[in-house]
Amino acid sequence: MRATNVFLYLVFIQHGDMDESSIRLAFFFTILIGMALLELFAPRKQLTQGRKRWGANLGIVILDAAIVRLLLPAGATGAAVWAAGHQFGILNWLELPAPITIFAAVVLLDLIIYAQHLLFHALPLLWRLHMVHHADRDIDVTTGLRFHPIEIIISLLIKISCVVLLGAPVMAVIIFEVVLNGMAMFNHANVKLPRRLDALLRLLLITPDVHRIHHSIIKQETNSNYGFNLSIWDRLFGTYRAQPEKGHAAMRIGLEHLQQAPTHQLGFMLRLPFHHQLGQYPILQHKTNDQENPHV
Repeated sequence: MRATNVFLYLVFIQHGDMDESSIRLAFFFTILIGMALLELFAPRKQLTQGRKRWGANLGIVILDAAIVRLLLPAGATGAAVWAAGHQFGILNWLELPAPITIFAAVVLLDLIIYAQHLLFHALPLLWRLHMVHHADRDIDVTTGLRFHPIEIIISLLIKISCVVLLGAPVMAVIIFEVVLNGMAMFNHANVKLPRRLDALLRLLLITPDVHRIHHSIIKQETNSNYGFNLSIWDRLFGTYRAQPEKGHAAMRIGLEHLQQAPTHQLGFMLRLPFHHQLGQYPILQHKTNDQENPHV
């Protein structure tokens, strides 16, 4: 068993990064283009800002990728390779059959992303970074890619730590990364699914109608539906909300205190965590004058 893991370690160190990058890029562009086309032909909501946001939203993705490549080039896959080579982590110690190990790792990593997302809404310091994602005044496929570089680095460090502690297999991490990225674009897409299909999918997965509620300006709706892939965590932990208070057509997207801000500009997005009030949204925020008057 150990010899196999060492072999996998050597193979992925030499060839895996290139293979993983190709796989992820192929899925990324396929899903991005596919969702963009569906938005064009079957939109769920009329956009208020239009596609002028796309330049900044896609620009910050390129910036995030460059920074991650520079600072943490091995990423979560490299952490999985290390754990396999050193037989470290819970799943390596249990020595379960490979299919069960891969399935368990993917599900547990999804739970960890749910918990991390909740944490970024709970702690005011982390919410400062996560505001960049929620400040978008429309929601479409590019919103699912819009995150501040510091949040991306923190999220990746959390993911790397959890991959090592779990001993998640390399294949599980690659599968999870592809699914997470793809589902983020899918459930942010401004796409109108047939009602029956949406009802069926949301029993297990986060659909666009489910996640759109999370981008409402209403605090109680923003602080719900934290899942990115599986909907079971929101149901299990009581954070699931089936429908928005005002309906999807009438609901307003974004943050209440930033409705007049230039949220579509890249410079604004990068400065946002350091120059603006938190608004009413952080779960653990003490009530202050700024919270009482979120437009300050």
